[in-house]
Amino acid sequence: MALVIRLRRHGARKKPYFRIVVADSRSPRDGRFVAQIGSYDPAFDPPKVTLKADAAEHWLKSGALPSETVRKLIKQATSAAQSA
Repeated sequence: MALVIRLRRHGARKKPYFRIVVADSRSPRDGRFVAQIGSYDPAFDPPKVTLKADAAEHWLKSGALPSETVRKLIKQATSAAQSA
């Protein structure tokens, strides 16, 4: 079972809200997932990213591969946490 960290879309039409989840790579985008580790809301300026850093680190060490977007969001969340 190959695990990936990716976005799961929620929200109304044209008002997206995403959850950052760990899922099996074979499951559909909004389908079954293993764990929820954060959220991403692009409606804010700048976009609001919340991330459970310890959970993300655990899954990355366990071999879960992040999508390109999630990789950028993790990098953004960790740099914001370090500067605060």
